[in-house]
Amino acid sequence: MRRKSLALISAAVLPIALSGCMGGDIPSASTPITQSEAAQGAEFHPQLLQEFGGTYTGPQSAYVESVGKNIAVQSGLGNARSSFTVSLLNSSVNNAFAVPGGYIYSTRQLVALMNNEAELAGVLGHEVGHVAARHSQRRQSRSQRNSILGAAGAILSGVLLGDSQIGKSLSDGFLQGSQLLTLRFSRSQEIQADELGIEYLTKAGYDPNAMSTVLASLASQNALDARLQGRNNASVPEWASTHPDPASRVRTAAAKAAGGVGTLNRDTFLTRIDGLIYGDDPKQGVIEGNQFLHPELRLAFTAPQGFYMVNGTRAVSINGQSGKAQMSTGPYSGNLDSYVRSVFTALGGDKQQLAPSSVRRTTVNGLPTAVGTARVNNGNSSVDVVVYAYEFSNSKAFHFMTISQAGQSGTFTPMFNSMRRISQQEAAAVVPRRIDVVTVKRGDTIQSLANRMAYTSAKVERFRVLNALTSTDQLQAGQKVKVVVRAR
Repeated sequence: MRRKSLALISAAVLPIALSGCMGGDIPSASTPITQSEAAQGAEFHPQLLQEFGGTYTGPQSAYVESVGKNIAVQSGLGNARSSFTVSLLNSSVNNAFAVPGGYIYSTRQLVALMNNEAELAGVLGHEVGHVAARHSQRRQSRSQRNSILGAAGAILSGVLLGDSQIGKSLSDGFLQGSQLLTLRFSRSQEIQADELGIEYLTKAGYDPNAMSTVLASLASQNALDARLQGRNNASVPEWASTHPDPASRVRTAAAKAAGGVGTLNRDTFLTRIDGLIYGDDPKQGVIEGNQFLHPELRLAFTAPQGFYMVNGTRAVSINGQSGKAQMSTGPYSGNLDSYVRSVFTALGGDKQQLAPSSVRRTTVNGLPTAVGTARVNNGNSSVDVVVYAYEFSNSKAFHFMTISQAGQSGTFTPMFNSMRRISQQEAAAVVPRRIDVVTVKRGDTIQSLANRMAYTSAKVERFRVLNALTSTDQLQAGQKVKVVVRAR
């Protein structure tokens, strides 16, 4: 949740279909980038950077850009490295995507999960493959507009509201934020992009098996995240990642690359990503267990027991079996009652009117607070929508929006009562985690190195997934591995 982009309540819509996955006539995969495609990409590139936390400013950016351009030229889309724009995004989700015109993106979190340069080239090559095959245009020909939050709305409406229009309208405004961007391609399109990525790897002299190994790492991370967050299965929520079901593609990619050989550039890669921020950037707020802290906005709150959070650039979503919530902000004129009603209006959208039955005033941890509730009928059932707004200054307010089955909004009461200001001292104590690449010494074990991980739980599991180590793998002296540490 970034400070500069918090003023929007309604979901943003981009009138293009993004080639995200890991997420008339249409040109073939061998047709160079057209002028119209280049213009389209150039138009939306600044918006996408803003939506995904901006460009990461560390020294790792130049390295990712170089590898991405080297692999992209293998596609034939452009005849020079300058034909492509490759960006490393300051985002804490595992994500990569592309848009027409040669614009390729990967988040720093996904790069941190990789273990060699060939894997980086494979992921970026996969995204280039989507562009080369014009997958986004093919999807766009079926649906002319793609909302950043379309799939997020589908999740909420499916779980709590059914498929009614009111469910879709409520939920579309509910889980907003750049890190919820999604566009799901068909299985055949994903496999085609994998195959094109493998082709580009081979042309560039990389080991083509890297495509299957990075997919395996992503599947392992998905499974670990699901367990740590208390989800019932290891599939990634569609609104949280543009990499649908990587586990199902591992074997296919491995079979396609069977017998292929090439370079991995493992040590070079690990050396170049050393120091990369891992997890949340404090400038965007951080999730620590079931607590969210934002040192710049000087606020903190605690999610209900059994819920997990996803930190987006515009909002923090709070997700559980008994309801969904979002913490965000909007334009504030100094009147909390009007603020609450404006949030309801935005949730209702253009097709329906939504207003609280009443707005009551209270105080939470010294913060002036206003609360509005609306019960919404949805066929044979009803849901409660609650907006809890807090005044932090004459010009700044924050709010929770929650949705739950009728009569169950009390699930969120502890969270509502946990919102508070944090002191300067507490804010200064929030520091980022970073990747620290270390060389294994004689006597080091997975357990001993995992003990350095800057977490209070699942240290060994996190260490194994981060380094693509199975339960039977052992470390060798001289081997480079990644650990996650606190950086001062």
